[in-house]
Amino acid sequence: MNNRVHQGHLARKRFGQNFLNDPYIIDSIVSAINPQKGEALVEIGPGLAALTEPVGERLDKLTVIELDRDLAARLKTHPFLGPKLTLYQQDAMTVDFGELSRLEGQPLRVFGNLPYNISTPLMFHLFSYTQAIKDMHFMLQKEVVNRLVAGPDSKAYGRLSVMAQYYCQIIPVLEVPPGSFTPPPKVDSAVVRLVPHAALPHPVKDLRILSRLTTEAFNQRRKTIRNSLGNLFNPETLTALELDPTLRAENVSVAQYCQLANYLAENPPSKEN
Repeated sequence: MNNRVHQGHLARKRFGQNFLNDPYIIDSIVSAINPQKGEALVEIGPGLAALTEPVGERLDKLTVIELDRDLAARLKTHPFLGPKLTLYQQDAMTVDFGELSRLEGQPLRVFGNLPYNISTPLMFHLFSYTQAIKDMHFMLQKEVVNRLVAGPDSKAYGRLSVMAQYYCQIIPVLEVPPGSFTPPPKVDSAVVRLVPHAALPHPVKDLRILSRLTTEAFNQRRKTIRNSLGNLFNPETLTALELDPTLRAENVSVAQYCQLANYLAENPPSKEN
């Protein structure tokens, strides 16, 4: 028997499909989401409806985004879910979540067992809509959850940590072993809750600058910031901003990156390197 076949559907490698089939884990995730009637829930990648069914049971309507044509067709004809679903057969990276929230007339509650090959870019896409989102619950590779929650001075701390924590409070919910899926992935998974900050703790004037700054710093994470950010700041400026130029990217806090980004917004480097 092909262990990539689940409920008659062959898991597609190119979509990174691993189907959740552990009743205890499914129940724990649905309890963590705690969907209530009248809320605007949106599931990304419902797949074979392991989460869609128990969440849908508690709701009168549910929006789902599914790229896989076959799975989308199955959902449309699902005996009890079908009539409740608003289905978008498209890539979640192309969805305007702001428009979805306007259609619903309230902030969205987004959830999903995210395909691991797109989880990071998809989270960056969602971060640009945090004003339209109440909370997010995602199943991710455990290693990605570790990066989301990591603080400075740790190996896992990186650009994803800074950008995610800029937008959201991040709460690990539970760990999920490979055996909870068909086919079992080669990595451990975990569920995480992301709650967009009601008021940003460290507002940045220009997010593109924060994005560029963190990319440059973490692309050369072994270098000191005097070197990795040398084309943006001279050592005297770093010292004036109370940052030791001999720190590395992983020693700089989210608040400090935001401070650096705001300094650059007000004092653009005279020459673009």
